[in-house]
Amino acid sequence: MKLYYSPGACSLSPHIVLHEAGLAHEAVAAPTKTHKLADGTDYYTINPLGYVPFLVLDDGRTLREGPAIVQYLADLVPEKKLAPPAGSFERYQLQEWLTFIGTELHKGFSPLFGGGANDEYKAAVKERLLGRLAWVDAQLAGRDYLMGQQFTVADAYLFTVSGWPRVVGMDLSHLPHLMAYRKRVGERPAVVAAMKAEGLIA
Repeated sequence: MKLYYSPGACSLSPHIVLHEAGLAHEAVAAPTKTHKLADGTDYYTINPLGYVPFLVLDDGRTLREGPAIVQYLADLVPEKKLAPPAGSFERYQLQEWLTFIGTELHKGFSPLFGGGANDEYKAAVKERLLGRLAWVDAQLAGRDYLMGQQFTVADAYLFTVSGWPRVVGMDLSHLPHLMAYRKRVGERPAVVAAMKAEGLIA
């Protein structure tokens, strides 16, 4: 299978999951600023929406939304326990986390990355995000991961998105559980491998 990604973008989440799952894959950089692949191919000819992640299976079928991609990957290797079994209450809790991260955190950063927002609006956006992240910090008290002691695909997503505050000048040092969580997740071999593959760390 082939994963199209942009370094450090939300596509880092399925990239991490691919490494955690031990699934053979090809990772192809599709920078969101240029929409050009290394060989000059216009990325819009591959994914008309132009964003990442974009997963292409060996048979040509595709998936383009991160939460769907990571659950699909997790279900390919149930023995890895990257997602609770389909139909279980815990699976819906996982989907609850994926939805929260996607709607309350991920999309919340959009005004800070795009042009056009004035400083007053950006300050309000940051305040709202810090409130959401403070809530996450409280949920992580006494837990290694979002679902308890088991790493899941939701952790790959939260780790990715919770790395963006430093890019936009937000200080999270007052959130000890989240900071410890980021260190813990960041030391996982699969996370290190994905970040190295994207050129995010040496």
